[in-house]
Amino acid sequence: MTGNESLPLSHPLLATLNPRRLIPFVGNIVAVIVIPFVAELLDRIGRRIPVVVGSVGAGLLSYAYLYAISAKNAPLAIVTSVLMWGVTYQGFNAVFPSFMPELFPTRTRVSAISIGQNIGMALTALLPSLFAAIAPPDTKEIPLVIGTATLVIASLAALAAWTARETYRTPLDELGSRPSSAGRNAEKRRADE
Repeated sequence: MTGNESLPLSHPLLATLNPRRLIPFVGNIVAVIVIPFVAELLDRIGRRIPVVVGSVGAGLLSYAYLYAISAKNAPLAIVTSVLMWGVTYQGFNAVFPSFMPELFPTRTRVSAISIGQNIGMALTALLPSLFAAIAPPDTKEIPLVIGTATLVIASLAALAAWTARETYRTPLDELGSRPSSAGRNAEKRRADE
């Protein structure tokens, strides 16, 4: 190349600018930047609220993302996906590695998380089949149908998090205890002081 020629359309550098490749790349870079801020927030407000907001927020943003895809609007798809996965979803993604293990006693923690995580991943792997069944390719309003399914699933996850015990500021020796025994332990500790 002499410097005056443009890159051919099939050049590997241009292929990396494909929105399907750009979305996870930019989303993950933004997530790496956002996660420490979410972690700092957890230390101030607890764990349940970011999980709930992250789950429901990502579910709501799925409507905009799916609309952008259906409208073939790549810039809007990139922006909404980065907001959804890189920012909002981090309310869940940055929290669950600490929140969920804290719900179980130390003796069963690894097994409980492994079983829950693997069942969740198996169910997630089935979602494309569910989405194809409820909205086959010729379905009108795919963003509305799939967006609503996504929001319902995300809302169920948020409800599960909201009804879980808050582990924020729970002493290490009381993590995984039943709420009643944790309360008794806290009262006993205060009485001993």
